[in-house]
Amino acid sequence: MTEDEHGYTHHLSHHHHMKIQWDDFFKSDDNTLARNATIVEKGSLVGRIGIMLLSCGTGAWRVRDSMDTIARTLGITCSADIGLVSIEYTCFGLNNESYSQTLSIPSTGVNMTKLNAMEKFVRQFEKGHGHWTLGQIKTRLNEIEGFTASYPTWITGLASGLACAGFIFLLGGSLPEVICAFFGAGVGNYVRGEMGKHKITLVAKIAAGVAVACAVYFAIFMLLQKLTNIDYHHIYGYIGAMLFVIPGFPFITSGLDMSKLDMRSGLERMTYAALIILIATMTGWAVAMILQIHPGTMPKLQLNPIVLTVLRFIASFCGVFGFSIMFNSRPEMAATAAVSGAIANTLRLSLVDFDHIPAALAAFIGATLAGLLASIVRNKVGFPRIALTVPSIVIMVPGLYMYKAMFNFGMTNINIGAYWIVEALMIVAALPLGLLTARIITDKKWRHVDW
Repeated sequence: MTEDEHGYTHHLSHHHHMKIQWDDFFKSDDNTLARNATIVEKGSLVGRIGIMLLSCGTGAWRVRDSMDTIARTLGITCSADIGLVSIEYTCFGLNNESYSQTLSIPSTGVNMTKLNAMEKFVRQFEKGHGHWTLGQIKTRLNEIEGFTASYPTWITGLASGLACAGFIFLLGGSLPEVICAFFGAGVGNYVRGEMGKHKITLVAKIAAGVAVACAVYFAIFMLLQKLTNIDYHHIYGYIGAMLFVIPGFPFITSGLDMSKLDMRSGLERMTYAALIILIATMTGWAVAMILQIHPGTMPKLQLNPIVLTVLRFIASFCGVFGFSIMFNSRPEMAATAAVSGAIANTLRLSLVDFDHIPAALAAFIGATLAGLLASIVRNKVGFPRIALTVPSIVIMVPGLYMYKAMFNFGMTNINIGAYWIVEALMIVAALPLGLLTARIITDKKWRHVDW
C-alpha cells in the first residue's frame, strides 16, 4: 500500500486496471453540500463524471464540456487532457489549492442509455447550482452505473443481424443475401459479445466475430442453394455479414474532436477505428481465401425507382435501429434515430442513383441532414445528439469499399485496392464534415471557441 500527500491509501495490485474506490476520496459526511466540500472531493466528483461519460463512447469535447460545467457549478476551475481511454486533469480551487488525477478505463465501448442519463444528471446539477449533498450525488451516480447495463448478447446478436440485413440490401443485395447476412452477422456478433463478457482482448474478439459471421453466411448460403438452387452470385453478399464491426462511434467522434482541435483524442480515436477495420478486413480476406470466395457483383435488383426507394427507406430504418440497439440505446431512442437515419440515407442513395451526384458529396449532404434532424429532435425530446446522429451515419460508412480495398491489397492488385481505398476515404471524410456543418449551424456552444 502507498499513502499520498492527502493521507489517502492506495492499494497496489498486479491488475492492469483496478476499480476505483470512489468512496475512499470522501472524508466529509454525506449531508455536506457539494459546494462546501474539500478540493479533493470536488475534484473527485469532476473526474468521476468525466470518466463515466468517456466510458459511454462520447467524444472529448462533450466530456470536457460536462467536466467544466460540474467544476463551474462547484466553484472550481478544471483543466483536462482527454484521450480514448484516459483523462488527466487538474482542478484549481481558492487559496491556490489544486488537485490532479489520472483516470483510465480498461477498454472503450458505447452505451447511449448511460450517456443520456449522464447528460441529464449534468443538466440537473447545473440547474440546482450545486445545492446537492455528497450523499445524493454518490447515490445518483451509483444508480446510473447500475441501471445502464447493456442488452443481453442474444438481443445485440439479433440487432446486428437486422442491421446487416438492411445494410446488404442497401448495397444491392436481394433476399438470399439478406437472409444469409442476418444469420451470419447475428451469430458473429453474439460470439463477439460472449467473448467480451469474458474480458477477451479487442483483437481476438473482432477476428473471431468476423470469421464466424463469414463462415455462417457461407453455410446458410450452401443450405439455400441445396434447397432452392439459387444463383451462385448471391454468395458475394458475404461482406454484409461482417459489417457489424464498423467502428462508427470512434470514426465520427474522431472527426468532431479534431475539428475542435482536440488532437490527442481525435487521433487516438481514428487509430482505434483504423485498427478495428484492419483486423476485420484481414480476417474477412483470410476466411474468403479458405472458402475460395472473392468479392464480385451481386445479381442486380430489377425494381422500379419508387419501389426501390420505399424498400431502401425500410432497410435504412432497420439498419439504423439495429445499430442503435447495439449501441445500447433504449428502444424509443433507437426508433427516433432510425426514422431520421432512414430519411437521410434514402436521400443520399437517391442522389447517387438518380442525380448521379458523386458518392462523397451525397454522403456529406446525407450526414448534414442527419445532423439537422438530430438537432430538431434533441430540442423536442432531449436525447443526446450523438445517440441520434452516429447510428444514422454508420449505415453510410463504406464498409464494402474498405473490404474490397483490403482484399485487392492482399491479392497484390495494388492499383484496384488503391482505387477502393480512396473512394472509401472520400466518403469517410465527408461524413463527420456533414455532421460538423449541421452542428455549427444549430449549436451556439459548438460554433464559438471559448477560453
